Amino acid sequence: MSAPPPADLAPGHIAVPAGEILTVAQEYFDAGRIDAAERMARHVLAAQPGRVEALHLCGLVAFRRGRYDAAGDLVAAAAERGGGAATWRSLSEIRRMQARLDEALGAARHAVSRDPADPLGLFQLAMVLYERQELPACIATARAALELRPGMAEAHMKLAQALLASGDFAQGWPEYEWRWRIAGASPLLPATERPQWDGAPLAGRLLLIADQGYGDAVMFARYLPWALARARDAVVAASAELHPVLAAIRPGLKLFAQWEEVGHFAAYCPFSSLPLLHGTRLETIPGGVPYLAADPARAAAWRARLDARLPPGARRIGLAWAGRPTHNNDFNRSTTLASLAPLAALPGTAFVSLQKGPAAAQARGWPGPAPLLDLDGELAGFDDTVAVLAGLDLVVSVDTAVVHLAGAMGVACRVMLPFAPDWRWLTGRADSPWYPHLRLFRPAAPRDWPGLVQRIAATLAGVRDGDHVTSRTLAPWPSVP
Repeated sequence: MSAPPPADLAPGHIAVPAGEILTVAQEYFDAGRIDAAERMARHVLAAQPGRVEALHLCGLVAFRRGRYDAAGDLVAAAAERGGGAATWRSLSEIRRMQARLDEALGAARHAVSRDPADPLGLFQLAMVLYERQELPACIATARAALELRPGMAEAHMKLAQALLASGDFAQGWPEYEWRWRIAGASPLLPATERPQWDGAPLAGRLLLIADQGYGDAVMFARYLPWALARARDAVVAASAELHPVLAAIRPGLKLFAQWEEVGHFAAYCPFSSLPLLHGTRLETIPGGVPYLAADPARAAAWRARLDARLPPGARRIGLAWAGRPTHNNDFNRSTTLASLAPLAALPGTAFVSLQKGPAAAQARGWPGPAPLLDLDGELAGFDDTVAVLAGLDLVVSVDTAVVHLAGAMGVACRVMLPFAPDWRWLTGRADSPWYPHLRLFRPAAPRDWPGLVQRIAATLAGVRDGDHVTSRTLAPWPSVP
């Protein structure tokens, strides 16, 4: 590796050839040494302000730091100065993250036109087509990328998501198994010689693993009876936070939070692979909702607390407006409490904040006049959340674990989906085959939360609720005790 240039290089002069500096800078960037990469790229720009590779790299640095506007300006400048396919791919991804999907599509097409044999360009185009909900084109483009690079796990996963969102479970589930091969994916479990379960009857112990997020675990837990009928000695490895919920779904289930506690097992299987083994199709999704219920004593205690702190006779609506910030799609699925302001004027209604994490602090800015009870400091775990849900009339939430808990319990819920939702919510539907008590609300444009919330507020005000007009007349806001 070449040595970096001296820190005191004067603008307008580079002792080491710019190409060598940028090669090292790119190596630093790829290794995560972002500050060093940026210093070197800016040294080059000081001497050669229009250098395409330096503009591109500085844009990538800004993008990695979450400064999307600055990143877009830098990479767009590089593209306009003759940047190649890689530059246009980067610009497409930045515009995708900014929800500027027309520009993202144009940049992706530029990348493909500059190098039609580059599978990365086709993959980027497939990513944008999914965000635009052009699923047939996304499927065709992902397959074109795979013709060029059959082992490209990311393209297989995008194909899986598009197929599943289209309702093509037969082709979608096998493609979904490629998620484990994506570069940088966390291993499912410590290294083992034990095989992954194939769904056949098993005499030995089966280790089931609650992989992915909390909501995924709740959704896929519906497959536990099917799995336990084929492997009677089954145990579950799951984060400790999920144990109360899984124990309520399947009493007596052996649960472990530490790998060293599991002991010997004959085969393993992640929760998210159970639909493949089950052979799930849209019409054969395991039903039985509700399959989760609150502990009666805990539910009664929480109902008494709500009775004491909410206006008597008010309709009780739980709210959750943000998911975990670490989720890789959080920028797309989360909103702010301020965007829920149209709900605050609903008469005869009291709200309960179910929000956890950093976004919970926004509850202090509730616009009113309908009251909002903030439970952030009181919900110690999912068992408390489930108990509170049992005492509510309705939930309004973005796509997060609260939706899955409400769905599994049979609690009515209005779901605020992003423009390009997760595959499980399919496309063009207001209902969910996974949870019959949910109603799905889809925005007309990316991140159009205000328009979406206005529609939900209208249904809750009795203008229209699904396919029928609500006849209930709501009283004014009762006084708060």
